Amino acid sequence: MSELPQHPHGRVEADGTVYVTDRGEERQVGQYPDGSPEEALAYFVRKFDDLAGQVALLEQRVRSGANPGDVAKAVDHLREQLDGANAVGDLEALRTRLGALGGAVEELTAEQQEEQKAALADAIAHRESIVVEAEKLAAQHPGQIQWKQTSAKVEALFAQWQQHQKEGPRLPKGEANALWKRFRTARTHLDTERRKFFAELDAQHRTARDAKQRIIERAEALAPKGADGVPEYRRLLDEWKQVGRAGRKHDDALWAKFKAAGDVLFQAKNEIDARDNEEYQANLEAKLALLDAAQPILEQHDRVAARQQLTGIQHRWDEIGRVPRDRFKEVEERLRRIEQHVRKLDDEHWANSNPERQARQSGMSSQLHDAIAKLEDELAAAQAGGDARRIKEAQEALDARKAWLKAIGG
Repeated sequence: MSELPQHPHGRVEADGTVYVTDRGEERQVGQYPDGSPEEALAYFVRKFDDLAGQVALLEQRVRSGANPGDVAKAVDHLREQLDGANAVGDLEALRTRLGALGGAVEELTAEQQEEQKAALADAIAHRESIVVEAEKLAAQHPGQIQWKQTSAKVEALFAQWQQHQKEGPRLPKGEANALWKRFRTARTHLDTERRKFFAELDAQHRTARDAKQRIIERAEALAPKGADGVPEYRRLLDEWKQVGRAGRKHDDALWAKFKAAGDVLFQAKNEIDARDNEEYQANLEAKLALLDAAQPILEQHDRVAARQQLTGIQHRWDEIGRVPRDRFKEVEERLRRIEQHVRKLDDEHWANSNPERQARQSGMSSQLHDAIAKLEDELAAAQAGGDARRIKEAQEALDARKAWLKAIGG
């Protein structure tokens, strides 16, 4: 009879009955009557290997940071399988490894709890930052808010809120509700102010639109006056500028109607100006020739002769009449330069012949001559005495008096 196969943790009998030694006691795990004893023992060893493989896989999951709850359930399930397991192998060693996994699960749970706390704190801080930004927008003065940009920012903040609420950790109900209440309050306040702002703006636009329509009617009523209506149209233009905007949809159309009313008047005026310019062209040529003839007066220093020449020019100037509007300023400025030159000659003459001024100059000249004579004596005395300081002071005072005397022509 051949010898039966052996195993460190079990045995098999000739009839295929297999036993395992577990916790110091031997117990039957099953029979394999249709095979040899070797096959019977190998069958129950494979069942142990399956259990060992499940433990090894669970160890790998723990090392990979699996969810502690899922690992704990798997550990409990394997423990139940090992108790009375129909397998041949070191079952106690598997229990020891499972026990170690239980400690790892507890450690992993504590670590993940800390991570969850940190993630929750970050989530609350992020949600708080969204609220604070919304409250900053709501705290702006309504009259200074750029509504298009502000509305876009609020919508972006709301989208951030929804995304974080969907993807982030779940916040405690009390804190989540408090933050949402603050965000909703800021958002509602901005929405209320926005509606109020645009309602007031619409009212202003309606008022401006009505005012501009009345101005247009007055402008159109000027058409029969033709060019004579231009001054009144310009006054209406000043009124138009004071009215303010009537809204983007209406301003361009209103302006087009107002401008069209003005174009009628200016067209009539342009036609008159064109006729006048043609009529006044000969006057322009005459005045330009007269200015050329008057040009030498600018080189004249005899005021009487300059005045006589200018008077003749002025008489002829008035007799010639008007010139085209676009050349009026040019010719008038050339005449003004000649007139200013003659006036300057007159002013200089009367200033120099003023008796009071001459008397003042004569008296001052006399005083300066006396002062110069006295300072010359003081300078000579200082030079004789060799006093350098007195020499310097006397010389400076003497130079100053001589300069004054020269300035007044004495």
